[in-house]
Order: sequence, then structure tokens, then C-alpha cells
Amino acid sequence: MPPAKKRARAYDPTRTRAAVLAQLGNVREAVHGLGPEQLALPTRLGAWTVRELIAHIGMAGTAVHRALDRPAPPRQDVTVVQWPFATAASAAAIDEFTRGLAADRPDLGGYLADVEASLRTLLAEHPGGRLLETNAGALPLDDYLVTRAVELVVHTDDLNAAVPGLDVPYDRQALAAATRLLADALAVKAPGGSTEVRVPPFAVVQCVEGPRHTRGTPPNVVETDPLTFVRLATGRVSFPDAVAQAKVSASGERADIGGLLPLMS
Repeated sequence: MPPAKKRARAYDPTRTRAAVLAQLGNVREAVHGLGPEQLALPTRLGAWTVRELIAHIGMAGTAVHRALDRPAPPRQDVTVVQWPFATAASAAAIDEFTRGLAADRPDLGGYLADVEASLRTLLAEHPGGRLLETNAGALPLDDYLVTRAVELVVHTDDLNAAVPGLDVPYDRQALAAATRLLADALAVKAPGGSTEVRVPPFAVVQCVEGPRHTRGTPPNVVETDPLTFVRLATGRVSFPDAVAQAKVSASGERADIGGLLPLMS
């Protein structure tokens, strides 16, 4: 008898909305006092400076505005777990848009404040089931907001890496949503039950073809913390380096998942 199809993970829409607004607010507060020298610092995102990175963080919110401005598609044709695999195709267009936005918005703190305020208004006006045309396909607004949490967490981490001592906090629910979506994407990319990937306290998934584990301690286990997993999933750190730095523990002959990463870039 074939195994039962795994039910898609559900996200609490109220918590997701609050998490997106909270993380955007965390960034807004942190960047308010940055000076010209800090805004000109390099980042780990190619030629982008901190200025371009902050402008792009604002785009995580304005993407919702732009999607709501377009007609609703007739039907949903993708699930949220497919979104991470669609991001690379838009990289060139995103880079060009980000550079133009950063040049046109000298007051980045004010820009983020405007984005946060308008996003709060839009979310109060539109139901979670409203379909949006996204770069991955047609998704409900509430599902698309989960992807906004991923964007905000990933780029908050980029910002913290670029500006010494900035230490923008991570909203717990935003970090949880990002971890869970990327963990589920890993399980979609490498379906199977031979390897258990643990990211406490937010996610556990089974993946990789091979003998399915049914009871006791799994023979193949990968375990790491949420931020390290996000960095692995987005190519900010390699799997061998994370293991060498003791950020990841991996045991078993099928525990080397480095070839499956990154999931998005």
C-alpha cells in the first residue's frame, strides 16, 4: 500500500501578518540612524551596498502592493512551497529595480515607514484568500505573506552581516515561518524518508530517497539552528563549512545534504 500523501503545512494567517509587519518594523527602527558611511558598506549580495539592501527589504512589502494592483488570477495554480524554486529566474529584474529604487529614495528610514504603514492598511482591506499573481504563480494573499516573512528574515540576516553591531532582532514567528517553508521545500526537492532534518524548535522533515525510518533513532540525521538553516537554504553558507564550524551535526551515510543546497538564491 503506498504511503499516504503528506498534508501541506498550514500557517496561521493572523500570526503571519503580524510577523511580517513586526520584522519590517524591526528593520525600520534599526536603519533609522545609519549614516552615509554605513549605507555605503558592501554586503554579501554581489555589488549591492547596504543602501541597496535596505531598498530591497522595502520591496518585500511593496511586492504585495504591486500584486494587489493587478487583477486577481482566476485560480490558484501553485502552492507556497514551490515559491523558493522560482526566485532565481527574477534575479536580474530585481537587481535593476532595486538599484533604481535605492537611487530614488535618499531617506530610507522614511521609505520603510511608508511601506510599513501602507502595507498595514492593505492587509486590513483585503481578505487572505484574495489571489495574487506572483513570480511563482497564483497564490492566496495569506500564503504570499509567508514568502514575505522569508524575504525579511533572509535580508535582515544579510543586513546584520554587513553592518557591525547593528543586531536587528528577528521576530520569532517570522523566523519560524521562514524555517518551516524552506524545510518543506527541501523535502519537496528531495522526497523520501531516509534522512531526518531537524531545525529545532520550528521544523522536522523527512527527505532523501532510501530506506524509510519508522521507529527509534533515525540512521541519518541532520540538525542545525534556524538561522544556520536559512543561510544554508539561501546559499549564504555551504554545508561543508557549516559542518566544519560545528553549526550543523550530520550523522549517517545519507546525511550529507550539501548537494541539495541552496534551495533559493
